Amino acid sequence: MVFIEQYITQYPVWVLGVVFSLLAGLATGIGALPIFFTRNISVKMQDIFMGFGAGVMLAATSFSLIVPGLEAAGNGIKAAVIIVLGILFGGVFLWITDKVLPHEHFIKGHEGIDIVKLKRLWLFIIAITLHNFPEGLAVGVGFGGGDIANGITLAIGIALQNMPEGLVVALALFAHKYSLKKSFLIALATGLVEPVGGLLGAGIVSVFIVLLPWGLAFAAGAMLFVISDEIIPESHRREFAKQATFGLMIGFVIMLFLDVVLG
Repeated sequence: MVFIEQYITQYPVWVLGVVFSLLAGLATGIGALPIFFTRNISVKMQDIFMGFGAGVMLAATSFSLIVPGLEAAGNGIKAAVIIVLGILFGGVFLWITDKVLPHEHFIKGHEGIDIVKLKRLWLFIIAITLHNFPEGLAVGVGFGGGDIANGITLAIGIALQNMPEGLVVALALFAHKYSLKKSFLIALATGLVEPVGGLLGAGIVSVFIVLLPWGLAFAAGAMLFVISDEIIPESHRREFAKQATFGLMIGFVIMLFLDVVLG
């Protein structure tokens, strides 16, 4: 880890933010690869994977965004107010995005004729793409503050979360008669919005370093909204809520371990 830090510090932080958020986004394609070998991934395993992704995101939000945000904000009530407001702003931003832009949740929705189902599928894909933006933003902000180790840890956590997400997208597309190749490529494309968020986060924070705690808290709030509003409820809609919960716990402790070891 130290060797990697020493090697990449020669590059501007905005480059690191873009590159590592891109790598995290490409993990959606890695997660979609199993569809070339088997399409018989059970609903139970899908819910466990989704829970795992929620756990990874929750740990990344806590240890790689909120804690560094508090450290960057200083001490006392001022730091607490900055982080609290930043988190709320991030959540409200995602809430407004959900209101303004049409989308579909992973599982819920009424049954209908095939064309309606197909429209719902694409609304679901749009939702995945939109919600990848704050993940890229989080990675970019992590690097923008100059903490390379924290940025790398965040990128790894987001990548781990993106893998099951890519698989779910690819399986949904294949179930709607898309070819294996097209299902994979669309799943991969949903992650490619992350470098945009990475560039924005790293660029703004590196130029206006005073915004670092606000940026970290904003990204944390946006991710918390996605976890609570989208991923956890969807992983509990079917009969495997307990398995999804254990998946969340496993994802959380793995990300905690990585944060301690790499950080």
